[in-house]
Amino acid sequence: MLHLTKVAFGATSLDHLAERLKQRGAEGPVFLTTRYLPKRHEEIVRDGSTGGSLYWIIKHTLVARSPILGFGEAEGGRVAIHIDPALVLTEGRPKRAHQGWRYLEPGDAPADLGGDVVVGDAMPAALIGKLAALGLI
Repeated sequence: MLHLTKVAFGATSLDHLAERLKQRGAEGPVFLTTRYLPKRHEEIVRDGSTGGSLYWIIKHTLVARSPILGFGEAEGGRVAIHIDPALVLTEGRPKRAHQGWRYLEPGDAPADLGGDVVVGDAMPAALIGKLAALGLI
């Protein structure tokens, strides 16, 4: 299954991103909009079931993911990427910032940290990025 990466624009930390997603989830379905449907969308969501995830970049580090639930239509002819508002923490992996979204192959996706980790328990994204760049994690 294929994944996407996206910069968590305006989010200063994992806690901040988690709070934003939680607030948006309380108001209804959580989705992001984009201009175009990804050409490889069928590799991300197969047969209407979840598959791929949206991996979040904070301070040049992949730090968490949100499972992608599907794609739909949004206002103005845009495409909605529906995501689960719950964040799954991942091992920190350096990733350059970019505009919009990019594909992430399954073999390049960082591993999940596990179900017993809470967002506030994770190291700051900047520290994870520095340690990963030094090859220490």
